[in-house]
Amino acid sequence: MVTVDDVRRVARPLPRTTEHLIRDQVRFRVGQIVYVGFSRDETVMGFAFPKEERDALVAAEPTVFHLPRESDLRFNWVHAWLSELDEERMRELVVDAWRMVVPKKVAAAHLGD
Repeated sequence: MVTVDDVRRVARPLPRTTEHLIRDQVRFRVGQIVYVGFSRDETVMGFAFPKEERDALVAAEPTVFHLPRESDLRFNWVHAWLSELDEERMRELVVDAWRMVVPKKVAAAHLGD
């Protein structure tokens, strides 16, 4: 099972990332844009994800992923149960979410793309 500390080890070194505690919830941001956040009980990780692809992701793996509440559907966002993620999958989701919110040149310089 992945923990917030596991995610922290992946997110903190990503360029321009800052960690914040907002309403008792850990969030990772680039500037003012949150790209990863957690539920108060730290069982759910929300992350940036393309709107047009999220229904397919949830349908393909409903035991791992679920949509945010209806009022948050306007955002590029999906939720995952931390208990269902392994380290490799978490790393992929966090880095892809970060890549969505940083300039392409920053991502390319950091990831070597």
